[in-house]
Amino acid sequence: MNVARQTFTYKKVGECEIKADVYRADGNAKRPVILWIHGGALIMGDRNGLRREQVERYVRAGYTVVSIDYRLAPETKLKEIIEDLRDAYQWIRAKGPELFSADADRIAVIGHSAGGYLTLMTGFCVSPPPKALVPFYGYGDIIGEWYSRPDPFYNQQPKVSREEAEQSVGTKMIAEGSGRNRGRFYLYCRQQGLWPKEVAGHDPDKDPKAFDPFCPVRNVTKDYPPTLLLHGDKDTDVPYQQSVLMAAALKRHEVEHELITMTGRGHGFDGGREGMKDPVIAQTFDHVVAFLDKHLKN
Repeated sequence: MNVARQTFTYKKVGECEIKADVYRADGNAKRPVILWIHGGALIMGDRNGLRREQVERYVRAGYTVVSIDYRLAPETKLKEIIEDLRDAYQWIRAKGPELFSADADRIAVIGHSAGGYLTLMTGFCVSPPPKALVPFYGYGDIIGEWYSRPDPFYNQQPKVSREEAEQSVGTKMIAEGSGRNRGRFYLYCRQQGLWPKEVAGHDPDKDPKAFDPFCPVRNVTKDYPPTLLLHGDKDTDVPYQQSVLMAAALKRHEVEHELITMTGRGHGFDGGREGMKDPVIAQTFDHVVAFLDKHLKN
């Protein structure tokens, strides 16, 4: 099918333009929207991280997909990143109907890794809440030991020095993180257990309460949106337990949810070379679309 792509600037901060790509089928029919959020530890990546075959799967199912950029850490701190997320959501609601025939009352949010974390944030930080959330290998607690202490897996790799880490990022705010080798900064943060401090600007040991507004697992209520969690049980980047803990919080508050465990799969399980040609991945996306249809079309 023919999938049209348009690029918009949904926000500008100083000289930094923050953009969104809109993918949709031909015609002016009013369609429900998927707000799609890229991963990269809030440090790397951009809106182009959305795989073409996944776009086509969603558009074929009758959705318009809006893939957003947001300002990246450490140049921008978490509070401002969440502001970008809120502004993108409100832009879709306010401008989407006119610009790309969006149905402003039917929005779901999907994100991968750090995008999965931001997806879970939208469950309580935007209003009105989305109709459904689908976090792929996301996380609800950003100051657990997995993030705030040196990581055994990443410490198997050669050490990154503070100097090299700082040289891999800059001082000027950016919203597209393909420049430099920003992954070195992330590796340094994981080896030292400094991600929460570097990204949020607070020390989780000295000021843990400062993280309360940024931990979805601590902000679930009975009004939280229906959520479909997907996570590989061999994930060495974001522990599988993060989705287990989120599912437990959702259950405690009687929120409709499901946790799909991708047995034997690691981080980014949907990004392999086979993609949708892998029958397990194809079936998983069928499940995702059925979940979206239930909450946005019925």
